[in-house]
Amino acid sequence: MTRYTFGINNPHQQYIEISVEFETKGDSATLQLPSWRPGRYELGNFAKNINNLKVYNSKDKVIAAEKLNKDSWIIDTSKTDSIKVDYKYYAIEMNAGSSFLDKDQLYVNPVNCCMYDPETYDDVVEVVLNVPEKWDVATSMKKKSSGIWNVSGIDELLDTPFIASSMLQYKTYTSKDTKFFVWFNGEVKPDWERLLKDFQAFTDCQIAKFVEFPTDEYHFINLILPYRTYHGVEHSKSTVISLGPSYEIFTDLYKELLGVSSHELYHTWNVKAIRPIEMYPYDFTKENYSKLGYLCEGVTTYQGDLFLLKSGVFTEEQYFLELNGQLQRHFDNFGRFNYSVAQSSFDTWLDGYVSGAPGRKVSIYTEGCLLAFVTDVRILKATDHKSNLDAVMKRLYFNYALQGNGISAEDYQSEIEAITGESWKKFFKDYVNGTKSFESIIIDALEYIGLELNLNPTSSYSATRLGFKAMKSGNNFVVKAIFSGGPAENAKISLDDEIMAVNDIALDGELDKWLNYFDDDVKKVTINRKGRIVELIFPEVTRDFYKRYTITKNPKPEKLNARAYLAWKK
Repeated sequence: MTRYTFGINNPHQQYIEISVEFETKGDSATLQLPSWRPGRYELGNFAKNINNLKVYNSKDKVIAAEKLNKDSWIIDTSKTDSIKVDYKYYAIEMNAGSSFLDKDQLYVNPVNCCMYDPETYDDVVEVVLNVPEKWDVATSMKKKSSGIWNVSGIDELLDTPFIASSMLQYKTYTSKDTKFFVWFNGEVKPDWERLLKDFQAFTDCQIAKFVEFPTDEYHFINLILPYRTYHGVEHSKSTVISLGPSYEIFTDLYKELLGVSSHELYHTWNVKAIRPIEMYPYDFTKENYSKLGYLCEGVTTYQGDLFLLKSGVFTEEQYFLELNGQLQRHFDNFGRFNYSVAQSSFDTWLDGYVSGAPGRKVSIYTEGCLLAFVTDVRILKATDHKSNLDAVMKRLYFNYALQGNGISAEDYQSEIEAITGESWKKFFKDYVNGTKSFESIIIDALEYIGLELNLNPTSSYSATRLGFKAMKSGNNFVVKAIFSGGPAENAKISLDDEIMAVNDIALDGELDKWLNYFDDDVKKVTINRKGRIVELIFPEVTRDFYKRYTITKNPKPEKLNARAYLAWKK
């Protein structure tokens, strides 16, 4: 058995005190700290937070630990049958995938901070928490006794976050023999009746489509913060969600709480169970490259929102707002002409979570979501509304995940073809692995289920007429996006240029109003470009550039399209 002990003797220093003890199985032992965490496919460099590492033999004498690389150490164990490793982990980052300590809470994602010996990876793990007795603990770990929990092995430990805190509150509900816990930590006043009704609805709906839930217990662990934040991370038996500010959780942010919760619940099947073959099992020592981000994150993004519609939690208007957002992000990103969603998935390890080089790549969430929508509708059409994407995902769950197998892109394609009886080779070649424009297939899919895509000018003069988007910074505006081939690009404006004046008049916080005022005139802008003052003139054009994309229902759909719509949202 391996034992981990977590202590918080000086919480104001924000160092979690960690000890790990295990029996040795040879002349040497390797200590490995994970290099990344599932749910964020980039290297984490967690070892930068490790301090005061000491290793003790069975006689409690210090022995040497030689560092092999950034996050692994080797220990000579030829003269001891067990070792204890003591170290501190600096825990100051508060988000859904991090670890954090202060006087009120111990929040741990073990994948950040738990060293392990690969030779004892499958041994039962005991977790000891030295925290105040009055604190509650939110976790899917099995409680053994007061202050002690068990998990089946290192794999489960690394996938099992926990919060010990004086601020926790929770309620439960049950769906298809699984008990669900909804935890809140932080300043929040839950509307439990409303929340449990909505959570029950989308949970029941998701389980009904898959027939069963992968685990007998599941925990929604919500970190409610006083400032604006939004983040969620999936685990096999839980999810951690950070959201704020507190005063908006059950008002303006309630739809976000529902959206991220439904998304993370769907991940329990899709990516925790249905997993790319390259990540089956996870290798925590290096990058696990995969091109299946459009399935893992894209399908989950699509289904997470759609199940809120199917379950009646979202109205049609609320759902369309979410899909509008995906369409807007798709059409505003010119990286779609340069890099496929499959390539962008592979490159999450490089720059998948930041904007990166302009026009280089696409989002696996957005492009994958839209491809999932088109796939769903095409399956409906091919099967005369008898099947859809739900059936594909259920086959992946039963035929691969429950058989202990990861999946490949070819597996996903073949399951779609098995249901539709059609070849999807061209679809995957053009749209998944290629950069062919999505516009026509999106419009076709929308029209088949009686929906229309509307293109209108945005409310921003600079975006619609001049082809650039800018963010207010004091009284000035900083350029954040440029339409390829538009007037702003032709005027040689650059990203991060700070616009200070139009036609020699200071903006005073009103860029679009001044541009609109000079609509019929030559428009000269004065910018600060990294400390140098530059003047540019926008060429005159009569067309619109950035547009606003919205979906509406066809008021008079054909009978086939009306029937398809009902089948799609069923």
